[in-house]
This record gives sequence, structure tokens and C-alpha cells, in this order.
Amino acid sequence: MDVTKIKQWLELFTVKVNAEKAYLSDLDGAIGDGDHGMNMARGTTAMQEALLEKNPETAADIFKVAGMTLVSKVGGASGPLYGSAFISMAKAATSSEDMAEILAAGLEGIQKRGKAEVGEKTMVDTWAPSIEALKNDELTADKITEIVNATKDIKATKGRASYLGDRSIGHLDPGAVSSGYLFATLLEAEVV
Repeated sequence: MDVTKIKQWLELFTVKVNAEKAYLSDLDGAIGDGDHGMNMARGTTAMQEALLEKNPETAADIFKVAGMTLVSKVGGASGPLYGSAFISMAKAATSSEDMAEILAAGLEGIQKRGKAEVGEKTMVDTWAPSIEALKNDELTADKITEIVNATKDIKATKGRASYLGDRSIGHLDPGAVSSGYLFATLLEAEVV
């Protein structure tokens, strides 16, 4: 596994989240508490700083540093969910170099922590179909956009947006959008 590309992936993700933090918070303002962008920007920036400072040399160690930092630095639900994803990916990366397998372990970590299933308008609605597309060698930037946009029509039944019921329909899920950035930058960094 190319460690340089994995580091580049997480750097591109950090840059993207910081560039879009106002947009992510606006999305969250419509169906949540409006802080997803700021929380994710703070967390990914801290993650990037930790990766530069600790300079981990294996994929597992990179994911572990990323996960531990996101858990401790991102507020709300996003920190524990993204953190759990990366920590689970770190464990998987000790025995596999298959990125689809590693990401699937990350999805399991998210679902174990958040108890969400596909179709509940959460980040799981980006992770699950993106991993499936990756397994089928069909993951493209357009496919990711299509996957993220599909969350707009879902009625939220999990998380804060679920309090809105039918009014959650017509809004993109901010966690699904930031997860879309994670998969898009995975492609940009040519990790897969």
C-alpha cells in the first residue's frame, strides 16, 4: 500500500473540508445544529497537524493517528463516527491491503458506533454504496456525486434530522456530503 498516497488523500480531504466548511454548516443548519462544517474543519486540521508531527510510516498507523485525533477534536456526532471509521480501518490495514476491505471495516465501525443502517439519511448512505461501487470497479467522481445527491430524497429516521420527519426530505445530509469528499479525495490521490 502506497503510504505517500494515503497521506496525500487525507491532506486533500482536509483541504476540501476546510474549503467547504461554510457549505457543510449551511447544510447542517437546515436539518441539524449547523456546526458540521466547523467541527469537521477543526478536526481534519488537527488530524493533518498530527500526521505531520508524528509522521506514521504504515497505513495502519496513519489511520490510527487520524482516528484518534478526529475522536478527540471533532464535536457532535461526527467526531466519534469518523474516528471510529478510521480506527476500524487501522485495525483492518494490519491484515489487508485491499482498500475496499479496509473501508468496509470503517463502515462497520461507523455502524457499530452510530447504529445506523442504509436508508436513514446518514453518512452510511454515502459509505455503503461508495464501497460497493469500489468493489465493482465503478467508483468515479460522478458516481459519488450521484450517491450523495440521493440522500436528498431520503426521509431522516436517524440522528438530529429525524426530528424533522418529512421536512428532512429535500435536504442533503451533511455527513453524507463530507463523506462524499472523503471518497472523492480518495480517487484524486489515486489511492485506488
